[in-house]
Amino acid sequence: MSTTITRPAPSVTEPAPEPRRTSAVLDLARFEARELLLQVPILVVFGLYIVYAGLRLVTQSGGTDDYPILNQIDRATQAAPLFPAIALLICVNSAALRSRKHHTAQQFEVHPMEPWRRTVAHILSAVPYAALTAVVVAVEYTRETLKPGAIGHGSFGELAVGPLVVLLAGVMGVVLARLLPSPFVPMLFVIVGYLGIVLASGAEAEGHRIGWLSPIIFQDNGGDPVPADLLGRLAGWHALYLAGLCVLLACVAILAAGGRTRAIKAATAIAVAVTAVGAVGQVPDSSALEKARETASKSPEKVQSCARYAGSTYCSFPEWNGVRGEWGEVAARVRAAAGGQAGQTPLTVRQRIDTSGGVESDAFLKPSRTPGQVTVGTRWGGNRVPEFAVAVASVLVAGTEDEAGTMCDARTITVMWLAVGTAPHPLDTFRDVRLDDSISGSAVILAPTEPLTMTTQQTSVVRALLDRPRAEVEARVKAHWTELTSSNTTTAQAAKLLGVEAPKGADDCEE
Repeated sequence: MSTTITRPAPSVTEPAPEPRRTSAVLDLARFEARELLLQVPILVVFGLYIVYAGLRLVTQSGGTDDYPILNQIDRATQAAPLFPAIALLICVNSAALRSRKHHTAQQFEVHPMEPWRRTVAHILSAVPYAALTAVVVAVEYTRETLKPGAIGHGSFGELAVGPLVVLLAGVMGVVLARLLPSPFVPMLFVIVGYLGIVLASGAEAEGHRIGWLSPIIFQDNGGDPVPADLLGRLAGWHALYLAGLCVLLACVAILAAGGRTRAIKAATAIAVAVTAVGAVGQVPDSSALEKARETASKSPEKVQSCARYAGSTYCSFPEWNGVRGEWGEVAARVRAAAGGQAGQTPLTVRQRIDTSGGVESDAFLKPSRTPGQVTVGTRWGGNRVPEFAVAVASVLVAGTEDEAGTMCDARTITVMWLAVGTAPHPLDTFRDVRLDDSISGSAVILAPTEPLTMTTQQTSVVRALLDRPRAEVEARVKAHWTELTSSNTTTAQAAKLLGVEAPKGADDCEE
């Protein structure tokens, strides 16, 4: 009798359901993100980045820092994230090459998770660090916007550049690991990438819009600010371009790892379209931009609004409307100490810029020839306040800014006392408006337009006036206003009229 033994058919392992695979990818992404945090470059560079931002938050500011230009502050958040981005690129690349480095790549072949899903996990591990960068950027910018003197408004597109660059670096680290699996490639890419950014910044400065294909454009924000619409930076399109580039490179890495599903192919096609649209959209209409800059420089009254304050008119670009009251306080203080008709003559304070040499450059504003018109720049706070006071006093004494630039007589004494003697801290203000920060000898006096010159003898007279009670000097200035604003009055005669000792020797200017 034969016995038949029936053996069960070998079971076929069914693939795990899609939700479970997604959960596994997210679990691996969280693990890789924690592993990145234990890497020395990530720990040190991100730590320094956060500490640097924290120190800026607690550091007491003053002067022009109390009046931040928000269309410059948003761009100032873009440079610092470059260093965390470099660290993330190198460490993500190293993590993606870990199995190759330790010769364990073959062991992954028996795992149920496909290589392209592990690639997705490495890409997602960079997201928390981009989010951390976004938090730091948001805190830095919010601090500046909460200052009472904040001017203008920032751009979400500009603020998004820093976090997007960090994310782009993490994705690029995975791309290099899949296409060029070598530990030396990331460092070479960083060097070449940095040179590319520098060259792109130079190309953009020369007017070549091809430079905007670079993730970041370095710009010097040290010059005179201009209204945001004159910058020619279509930051929203640039942010869209960077976001599309992040997705596109992620798709390239996934495709290189074998992930050729319909969803990945569709995402790749969409990313290509979004990147192309963002690249084209960030190129402005050059002719319209140049026309707008020319109008703002040569005919600012066409794009400005005006307001009355204490009998004078103050005209500004829209972003500076909130500062006009402070201009009015300074002008009113100087006018109150003037004599004759000057104290009642209305002034027109007009904000001016010059973009002939490019935007945000240290432009020289030509003195106005319009009687009663005073120029004010786009920076405020710090030394800009006494410099504006000098401009107001110059017009009150000489009639026009152009005439004030030619003064070489006792009128300079009157101008300087009006601007400095009426300030809360006269001696410190006197030092601030002089180019060499001195309180003796000859000097160049700073103003929004053409500077004034001051001789040694005139300096000694003004110094003596600052030692006298303000009310006493103000009474003498008003009583002898006609003589003190005459081009025929000498320094010695002005000293006598003001009740101080005349300086010895002839005035350098008179000679």
